Amino acid sequence: MRKRIFYVLALMLFSLTYKVKAQHNIVYSQYIFNGLLINPAYAGSHVQLSATLSYRNQWINFEGAPRTSAFGIHSSFNKEKVGLGLLVTTDKIGSYTNSSAFASYAYRIKMLRGGVLSMGLQGGFHNFKADFSQLKLKADQDPIFNGYFNEFRPNFGGGIFYYNDKFFAGFSVPVILKHADFFKDGFSQLTLPRFYYLNVGTILPLDRMEKVKVSPSILLRLQDGTPLSADLNLSVIFYDLISLGTSYRTGDAVVALVNFKLSEKFHFAYSYDYTLSDIGQYSRGSHEFTINYRTRLRRIHKDVECPYYFSH
Repeated sequence: MRKRIFYVLALMLFSLTYKVKAQHNIVYSQYIFNGLLINPAYAGSHVQLSATLSYRNQWINFEGAPRTSAFGIHSSFNKEKVGLGLLVTTDKIGSYTNSSAFASYAYRIKMLRGGVLSMGLQGGFHNFKADFSQLKLKADQDPIFNGYFNEFRPNFGGGIFYYNDKFFAGFSVPVILKHADFFKDGFSQLTLPRFYYLNVGTILPLDRMEKVKVSPSILLRLQDGTPLSADLNLSVIFYDLISLGTSYRTGDAVVALVNFKLSEKFHFAYSYDYTLSDIGQYSRGSHEFTINYRTRLRRIHKDVECPYYFSH
């Protein structure tokens, strides 16, 4: 069993498909609740200070399977004209770890009919760590499994985001630099991909009192060297207290999501991915958890109106 698990992980890391030359970017199911994960222009969109901590346990019964943690915090400033944010992530699979920290800046323009157009940039660094000598293989002479590195590399990206109380849309390229010259001598498969996100959705009331709302959305994900993939999402929001949703990730998984309002400041979300790909033969799926905290900074936000939690 251990040999079969390693074979699947090695195939995922170093092959993926016959067309892929780079690793896939981190896939989140709960970007719906933390847009900073995919778009720096999202900074400041909650107006008040918003801090989110998430953890993803992927392919839960795989030894060495991906474990991802992310912390994001952002707020609006200067009468909602500016958004500032920080996103810190750590993604570990087997003996390889990619950690990153990115600061984001968004310039926000208030449009007619209450809409906001936000243009964002982010800059920061990746910390790459790998010690493949930890792997116990029969083919110890293979140099690709005897390497070690611990290096920092800068990167940057950008995006745009528009939203109002009924609609949202965004496009982003969070990472521009691939650092292909860094990943060499057997590590070329770890070259950072350049990826693109297009996210569009709406929120529609189902009753006159707007106690129940439905929110369909789609995320298109394009990465260098891989086919276009899409997340098709649908959530139902009850009394602005709880949302139940589902998502279909093309060729990969069906996701069930739930989000609870614990108090005026705290929300908790959970999602479960049921794997549809061949990896599903060896995995019981993936779990993801998110907790969000929001509060006004009185000296900065004063009495400005903040959007309710389940909007955009």
